[in-house]
Amino acid sequence: MKGLPLPALAAIAILLAGCATAQAPPSPPRASLIAEPHDAPVAQILAVHGFNDHRTAFSGLAAHAADHGIRFEAYDQQGFGANDNRGLWPGLDLLTRDLARRLKEARAARPDIPLYLLGESMGGAVSVVTLAGDPDLPVDGLILSAPAVWGGDAMNPFYRLALWTVARIAPGMKLTGEGLGKQASDNIAMLRALGADPLFIRETRVDAIEGLVGLMRQAREDGPRLHLPRLVLAGARDEIVPPEALASFIATLDPADCTAVTYGDGWHMLLRDLQRRSVWKDITDWIGQKRHLDPRPDVHACGDAEPVAGS
Repeated sequence: MKGLPLPALAAIAILLAGCATAQAPPSPPRASLIAEPHDAPVAQILAVHGFNDHRTAFSGLAAHAADHGIRFEAYDQQGFGANDNRGLWPGLDLLTRDLARRLKEARAARPDIPLYLLGESMGGAVSVVTLAGDPDLPVDGLILSAPAVWGGDAMNPFYRLALWTVARIAPGMKLTGEGLGKQASDNIAMLRALGADPLFIRETRVDAIEGLVGLMRQAREDGPRLHLPRLVLAGARDEIVPPEALASFIATLDPADCTAVTYGDGWHMLLRDLQRRSVWKDITDWIGQKRHLDPRPDVHACGDAEPVAGS
């Protein structure tokens, strides 16, 4: 049954396109993607990739950040990329412990500059749960790019029932996004390159999906508990995490020092879409302008039902 699409789980299968089993043992940390500015950095970013991806997802943004005086680092999460346990579901505890350790190490290495955490897609969910579980982690701000916060009441009840049923009947069945008509980005060249990338995981066990949906649900519940500076980025054309699900999540966030940006031409992979440079600029501007973006129609405060200019 390997590679069998399941329409009832279409959106989840694409979002979580990986290959996994039960809990994975920890893998020794592998090399990180690091981009250093030519001059002394004014800030640093630690980035966490999506479930099916690995650290090179941030290559373009890393170079842009370095050009703007920001040190950038991304790593392969446990169970992904070049780790020995690639393909195995690491479990929420291992994911959050690994991130917390790396944040402490980043702060200890450069205590003189602000530290920002950036989470993309499922990396955003891991980031939210980690910070909610340990509010004292040394983070000066959180950036969420199309965070995976779709679950619970925000998910179609038919999806939830189908997932629960199939996970118990055929937990080892693997799913792909082939033939489901969902698109993650308008950058077709990038999507084709991912299709040939040996480290990009394209099939997911149903039991792993069930566990990961639990993570998305936890992140959705934990989001309102965060009170550090936040920048939340969303794509109006996102076909993976429904825009209405992300909008309802943003509406639960404390508006104090929390800015949301909705890109009309943005898809799920905002940091690699054709309009990615606009997103990159917003990230570096938000950091460089002391967590402020200039007023414009697509920028609004978190917690607001209707967009408003500025934050």
